Amino acid sequence: MNMEATGTDDVDKLKTKFISAWNNMKYSWVLKTKTYFSRNSPVLLLGKCYHFKYEDENELLPARSGCTIEDHVIAGNVEEFRKDFISRIWLTYREEFPQIEGSALTTDCGWGCTLRTGQMLLAQGLILHFLGRAWTWPDALNIENSDSESWTSNTVKKFTASFEASLSGERELKTPTISLKEKIERYSDDREMQNEIYHRKIISWFGDSPLAVFGLHQLIEYGKKSGKKAGDWYGPAVVAHILRKAVEEARHPDLKGITIYVAQDCTVYSSDVIDKQCTSMASDNTNDKAVIILVPVRLGGERTNADYLDFVKGILSLEYCVGIIGGKPKQSYYFAGFQDDSLIYMDPHYCQSFVDVSIKDFPLETFHCPSPKKMSFRKMDPSCTIGFYCRNVQDFKRASEEITKMLKISSKEKYPLFTFVNGHSRDYDFTSTTTNEEDLFSEDEKKRIKRFSTEEFVLL
Repeated sequence: MNMEATGTDDVDKLKTKFISAWNNMKYSWVLKTKTYFSRNSPVLLLGKCYHFKYEDENELLPARSGCTIEDHVIAGNVEEFRKDFISRIWLTYREEFPQIEGSALTTDCGWGCTLRTGQMLLAQGLILHFLGRAWTWPDALNIENSDSESWTSNTVKKFTASFEASLSGERELKTPTISLKEKIERYSDDREMQNEIYHRKIISWFGDSPLAVFGLHQLIEYGKKSGKKAGDWYGPAVVAHILRKAVEEARHPDLKGITIYVAQDCTVYSSDVIDKQCTSMASDNTNDKAVIILVPVRLGGERTNADYLDFVKGILSLEYCVGIIGGKPKQSYYFAGFQDDSLIYMDPHYCQSFVDVSIKDFPLETFHCPSPKKMSFRKMDPSCTIGFYCRNVQDFKRASEEITKMLKISSKEKYPLFTFVNGHSRDYDFTSTTTNEEDLFSEDEKKRIKRFSTEEFVLL
């Protein structure tokens, strides 16, 4: 009987490896494809603008940069852009992590992409909160670039090693790490070392284990309250509410100073946001909280309306923006910037091995994307969730004024995509969304999530 059970487990493990390998082969061509940037147009990345044009036209683009400029002419601060982009936290499919409770799944390959893009948006919000927008990872330009050979060869080598290890009963080799001595020598001052501690801490909160506060296991647990389970497809609106509950329920002392607000029916009620910012668990703490505002929207009917392009570009140009949970039909991406009419994104559809983030000095390389990808705005699915970060109440008021102006300009005499209104939601005859420990989603939230879910695209 035990032998039969063991045999079944081995078959399931091999099946999982083949599924992961299939997904890697299916998506690795995207990762190895070079991304072309124009030298004549600015590039916007989460509120920061980069110009790729030098006065000296004779300078050449380094081959390792991962960004190819048209006409083979480098322009401006390409390396600064690369360093900024690579410093964003990249969260992808993983395999061989601890089994998800209530299922036999040890990978999210094929179904967890929107949860991953949601994690990336929240991670960017936490980077702004703890490190600031100017922060970049000192090792960003040292990680391997996804050139035309590396991703494909790594996929094959990784799968072969994993397959052979499964037959021999051996564990796959761990990724080599930088020693603590090398790390101390690399960071020039206490500030940089402190930043690196927070950098690692933020990534560890998204680890693929039941104890990680924003890990896949926890997010799935919160998703059960809205009728979702491991292996289901999650839409951008559902993920917004799951992230809100995850932040509200997080008990880590460093996370007491931040909260999440999810817009109701494309409306941000300013008094509700400020109430959340001014609610403190500690009675002696008078500081208002930072808030991440998530706004689920649709940019059209069955297809994205081209009239919304300027609005999306405007949003990604704001210093408050933490990105967009979106994608194209059947694939979720984390949108972080644009050039001309193309969106710049990070793709979660690459299955990587589980990394135990509880180990001191765990490797960071697989949590940073070595090369940006672009897609035409026209291919974007209309369902998405937009994110903003505000450090305090004053910051929120300033952001709401600035975003409202942008909404009015971009709406072109049509009804804006979403609105900021004064007062509480209860003032407009909406049910107040009070929750308790037993019911993480109120009945009003469940109805709203269900309505959004029926409109959203299916994600693979």
